[in-house]
Amino acid sequence: MANSLLTPSVIAKEALMQLDNNLIVAKKVYRDYESEFGATKVGDTVSIRRPVQYTVREGATIDVQDTVEGKLNLQVDKQRGVDMEFPSDDLTLTIEDFSERYVTPAMIQLANRVDRDLLLLYKDVSNWVGTPGQTINSFSDFSKGPERLDEGAVPHPRCAILTPADHWALAANFTSLNIDSTAKTALERARLPMVGDVDTYKAQNVATHTVGAGFGADGGTTTAVQVRGASQTKTYLSVKDTFTQTLSTDHWLTPSLAINKGDVFTISGVYAVNPVTKQALDFLQPFSVVTGATTAATTTSNTDVVITPPIITSGPYQTVSAAPANNAAITPLGTVSTNYRQNVMFHKNAFALVMVPMVLPQGASMAARESRNGFSVRMVSAYDITNDKQTWRFDILYGVKAIDPRLATRVSGTA
Repeated sequence: MANSLLTPSVIAKEALMQLDNNLIVAKKVYRDYESEFGATKVGDTVSIRRPVQYTVREGATIDVQDTVEGKLNLQVDKQRGVDMEFPSDDLTLTIEDFSERYVTPAMIQLANRVDRDLLLLYKDVSNWVGTPGQTINSFSDFSKGPERLDEGAVPHPRCAILTPADHWALAANFTSLNIDSTAKTALERARLPMVGDVDTYKAQNVATHTVGAGFGADGGTTTAVQVRGASQTKTYLSVKDTFTQTLSTDHWLTPSLAINKGDVFTISGVYAVNPVTKQALDFLQPFSVVTGATTAATTTSNTDVVITPPIITSGPYQTVSAAPANNAAITPLGTVSTNYRQNVMFHKNAFALVMVPMVLPQGASMAARESRNGFSVRMVSAYDITNDKQTWRFDILYGVKAIDPRLATRVSGTA
């Protein structure tokens, strides 16, 4: 059969199919904000309302509570693309050959970039269970994740994304588990059977976090970084749009060292609470560093650290059992300047992905755009008449956001 001429529309359809087939994390997060975007230029944003919480009244007397709605913005600000050039006679190939040679490798790269951007949202997640650096090689290790989500009243369904090392170490402990050899898409190939009622996948895009060099003891009479000043608390009304606060600290080991965004630490005496009952739990509340910082000039100087969640000690949005005392010890998770892979377990409402169709450029003689299932690819081509070559660009436009990181936890194995 004679080969059909490959048109921009045919190639764009194939590109979208290959992108769809190679996405993993993008298919497990919240996807319903696309309809909020009427325009498609970079920089468009949508305002998202934070969930409202209340406390329970006791007795018959009415006790009307204020309804306080926080918000956050999700911005479509990531334009990613792959560009290529090849002789124009390659357009006489079948779509199968053309896809195998050019389209599929390009879409694998774009799909991996989308998944990677989503997995980098781990930095907004304060929960971290297990021992950093340990592989998840048993159900007991893995179960620390759903246990933490249960303590946080996180609903089902839940999903876990593990590194290949953790995935195979876990699979080796379940002799009845089989990987589906008929799987067609990356999502199907990456999936383990349900483990602990958690939909579990492997991904080489799981991010690596380096603990900031600034954390450590001061080498003097104290043994850890400390909270500088008591009563560092917030009301929900004052932090409803950021869900962060600035914490004053001191007794850092060395001046001018990094405190990295995504570093996690606990504070002595500050315990987590159940978000529904507000009862104190039996583990210290983890805090994540929201904005990277640098340690102060001396161990007795103040270093401001922006953290999430904020320290709220009462009311419907209570996050901790008590405010930290002055000089309360701060203990980081992990060893300074050490890399740790960031497996994540989450409900889909923890993270969001928005992908919008891109405008077709005016005057382009060869351009096409295909959209389906919330994904969209634009293809534009130009011909070099001197060298008889065709230049192609494939573009996608999207935004990612941790919309409720309380619905997620990082997961490591145990020692």
